[in-house]
Amino acid sequence: MKKIIAIAGSNSQKSINKTLISYATGLIENIEVMSIDLNDYVLPIYSVDFEAENGIPTAIKRLDELFNTADGFVVSLAEHNGSYTSVFKNTIDWLSRANMKVWREKPVLLMATSPGGRGGASVLQSASAYFPFMGASITDTFSLPSFYENFTNGKIKDEILKEDIHSKVHKFQTTIIS
Repeated sequence: MKKIIAIAGSNSQKSINKTLISYATGLIENIEVMSIDLNDYVLPIYSVDFEAENGIPTAIKRLDELFNTADGFVVSLAEHNGSYTSVFKNTIDWLSRANMKVWREKPVLLMATSPGGRGGASVLQSASAYFPFMGASITDTFSLPSFYENFTNGKIKDEILKEDIHSKVHKFQTTIIS
């Protein structure tokens, strides 16, 4: 069975991006989904000096091994000040030391959401440009604006946004299976 890794770029216990990941992966059928919680991978801040003295942390070695097993990735990014959260950026920096092609040239469905009307558009734009350099084959992007207005009772209530995510998840799933 094909396997994907779902990862929200947040360490918040109440992350709306984790909620979006759950919703999106709930639409996927006949593919094993493994959800990664960044809170399970406590890491020092990346530095060349730390790496030279201590090597790559065991948590990154474990995460790198998991990434090797994936046929694709679903990533939903929280946005802090227009960019990645520090926990996500630090994790990616460490992962790139284990394997520069972090995303393994595999399909990636890239998403973001936020309470604001732009839905994480800045971090999504940045990741769309940056992730391919790190081995991502981005199948599509999805932005959910105004999370608390557009996501209630476990569902996206705006029909256009709902159709959009369903279409993009289907495209991603088709890419993984083929």
